[in-house]
Amino acid sequence: MASPESVISRQIPIVCPGHSRPLTEVVFSPETPDGVFLMSGCHAKTPMLRRGDTGDWIGTFEGHKGAVWGVALDPQAMIAATASADFSARLWDAISGKLTHEWPHKHIVKGVDFSQDSTTLATGGHEGIVRLFQVAQPDEEPRQFSVSSERTTINKVRWGLEPHQLLSGSSDGAVRMWDARTLELLKEVRVEGAVMDMEVSKPMSIITVAAGDKVTFLDARTLEVIKQHQMPINFKNEGGASLHPSGKRFIAGGSDLWVRVFDFETGAELECLKGHHGPVRCLRYTPGGLSYATGSEDGTIRIWVDENGRSQG
Repeated sequence: MASPESVISRQIPIVCPGHSRPLTEVVFSPETPDGVFLMSGCHAKTPMLRRGDTGDWIGTFEGHKGAVWGVALDPQAMIAATASADFSARLWDAISGKLTHEWPHKHIVKGVDFSQDSTTLATGGHEGIVRLFQVAQPDEEPRQFSVSSERTTINKVRWGLEPHQLLSGSSDGAVRMWDARTLELLKEVRVEGAVMDMEVSKPMSIITVAAGDKVTFLDARTLEVIKQHQMPINFKNEGGASLHPSGKRFIAGGSDLWVRVFDFETGAELECLKGHHGPVRCLRYTPGGLSYATGSEDGTIRIWVDENGRSQG
């Protein structure tokens, strides 16, 4: 149930059908000359690209033979990448939707992310190995390293604030920062439970981590804990969190059907939104923070207006 101080929102979101199975990840591109784009992955092998403001379908990337666990758009939204249960990561032309390269792996791939200059793609998954592929020379052998001497699954890989900083979030509850030039481990911090979601908010220099039944905010330079809030949901099997660009609030969803908005400073629940018919598996704010997208086990994406921002002017 919603906390006494929260508002039960009656807003009607934009519903984006098309996926036939649970969503796994939603990501927005930065603002481009052609607008903002939304990419989504799902268990149905068919990642999709949409307009970020209206949710209008643009195209489907076809070819995977297993669930697509991770998706990424480069900063210009010109190329896309996907991570799949078919033991591959794939590179796509985001304009034409054509496959440009496939990188075989030895196990399920869970996370992908482009470097800031779009030259390098990082992948991670059930092998516990981060691989760094050169986008312009895709046939070159990747540089790679194991994140731990113990068996662990990499659920998320993210590039950090600096061009050479790379982050991995794993099932062992570790967020690790690496130097992509030397492959050296720079810093490590542990959270309670497997890292199910990880977002780098570069303007705020904050990493948002969803794990266990808490959302933890880390300093993106030092990995020191800034805030940690107990959630009325858990992230054991699904879910995530996203920080508003202002740093004043964040959204989270997981083990139930609700999408919730929380105060960053206090963790107080500000708003509760009902619309999905299955647990919320992924969610992200748009770059401008005027709206946010949520993906659910019900196979739909919903785009919501940021009512808290509107009410605060």
